[in-house]
Amino acid sequence: MRSPKSSKLRNLIVEQKLSMDVYWLEQNEPDVPDENRWLSDGETLRLTGMRFAKRRADWRLGRWTAKRALAACLHLSADLAALANIEIRTASSGAPEVFFLNQKALLTISLSHRAGTAMCSVALGATRLGCDLETVEPRIATFAADYFTLNEQALVERTILQDRPLLVTLLWSAKESALKALNVGLRLDTNSVEVSLLDALPLQVEDPPQQPYPARDAPERWRPLLVCYSAREIFCGWWRHANHLVRTVVSAEPLHLPISLLNSVQSVDNSSRRLPSESSRRMVMASSPEAWVEQLRQGS
Repeated sequence: MRSPKSSKLRNLIVEQKLSMDVYWLEQNEPDVPDENRWLSDGETLRLTGMRFAKRRADWRLGRWTAKRALAACLHLSADLAALANIEIRTASSGAPEVFFLNQKALLTISLSHRAGTAMCSVALGATRLGCDLETVEPRIATFAADYFTLNEQALVERTILQDRPLLVTLLWSAKESALKALNVGLRLDTNSVEVSLLDALPLQVEDPPQQPYPARDAPERWRPLLVCYSAREIFCGWWRHANHLVRTVVSAEPLHLPISLLNSVQSVDNSSRRLPSESSRRMVMASSPEAWVEQLRQGS
């Protein structure tokens, strides 16, 4: 599954040339406050319309994770009232969009949640970005034939039985991330995207549980992959396995190693108000950054 084109792109990823930064954060259900002061008025209204407890819990976990990630990435306060100034809306495509005090932000996020854990990836600026979080578990025998390309099925067949659940989960997660980056989700045939793994899989070894990392994660924690869309477009990405979960992040542009926001989140809990840097404001605000900063001062 490796071609001269994929080898060239692999070098771009690993050597981190012409690459952009992507930030990521995970949160768990116990991290989410019981109260809803951190939700905007619009989000509170949407929450009240959800009938089922699990749907409400998953939705709150995803919004909480996104807001904490954005606050850490842009050096904003993590005070609950300040987080209410950040609103995550759903675009017509189903993708999440970020608004600050009703003003659309020029940045891109992707969300995923599974088994009481949520993941958010963030890129400054407008780009095509997708992330996915999946539990490693056995799947029905026909799963690969139903959802994987012939090349992907052949890779699964060459893999020993005990390692197939991880491999199948990884391939599926990378497809989900790419379909999110395309803003189509599972409305598009999963066979229209094909995953290539660029390094030998250490399938028998799971990375240690999440812990405070250096700002940019060590290379051994993330491994590169590519996703080809209908042989016309290639998405670059990374994958990681820990806590029985697989994470994938892909983008239309080559990505640096994902940057963990966990240390930032832990250090700013209940901190005093902090405003984003001037460069961050210029990148994420659609217009009038000075007015936006003044609104933040008044609203926090």
